[in-house]
Amino acid sequence: MDDGVVIGEGVVLDARPASFATRMLGSAIDVTVQVLALIVLLLVATGTFDVSGENVAPALIIAVMVMVMVVIPTTVETLTRGRSLGKLATGIRIVRDDAGPVRLRHSFIRALVGVGELWFTAGTVALFASLTNTKGKRVGDMLAGTYAIRVRGGGAASIQVVMPPPLAAWAATADMRRLPDGLALATRQFLARGPKMHAGSRVRVGRELAARLEQYIAPGPPPGTPTEAFLMAVLAERRNREWLAAQRARSVAAEQSEMVRRLPYAIPDPAN
Repeated sequence: MDDGVVIGEGVVLDARPASFATRMLGSAIDVTVQVLALIVLLLVATGTFDVSGENVAPALIIAVMVMVMVVIPTTVETLTRGRSLGKLATGIRIVRDDAGPVRLRHSFIRALVGVGELWFTAGTVALFASLTNTKGKRVGDMLAGTYAIRVRGGGAASIQVVMPPPLAAWAATADMRRLPDGLALATRQFLARGPKMHAGSRVRVGRELAARLEQYIAPGPPPGTPTEAFLMAVLAERRNREWLAAQRARSVAAEQSEMVRRLPYAIPDPAN
């Protein structure tokens, strides 16, 4: 099986840690861009503001450095879900330890710690930390709970969720509670990667996921239902029900919005 991250449901996600060389190359590109941005912003700031005062120049330099070293990296990484310019060029992404997308908190911690381990120590601390960590984490990643994964080269597995015809009648009448996001994702990942898994592991993981799903469904599938057909039917039915619920909510919101715009006591709205 390909390298990956094993999540709580026992399914391997296509989230392979980036190699040390790839991550260092991405970091080098990011630092180069930041140095250029620092030079440009310092030139602009000194040309725009009067720096003749005794305390103006140091304060201006500190403000620009904070902007370049912390604010900009945090903003870029948060908005792009972990992909700065260097990471985009090298085909990697920063994700949480559970393979989920990074948030503002994770990006801020990485950028703040990076001031010390990347800038003040010329990357020495980050280098040694990455070399000694199995996932290539630097100190900022350890504190933020993140690491870098490869997003190019392997091709993410995907599958089209369709309702198996023999289970359509059962799924339409079954009582299905909303599935936890992690369980739904694990099931979808398993169905996509199942053909590449070892036969024994495929059967074992499929049964484990089916047992978890049955806790949210009543009655269970008809006797003799193949495990993967059951998983596919549950995903398809939940998707359809959630889509219909969203459509109904949108219709109710439109009706309420129309009622709010009307005047009370049946007084006709003024003509525009």
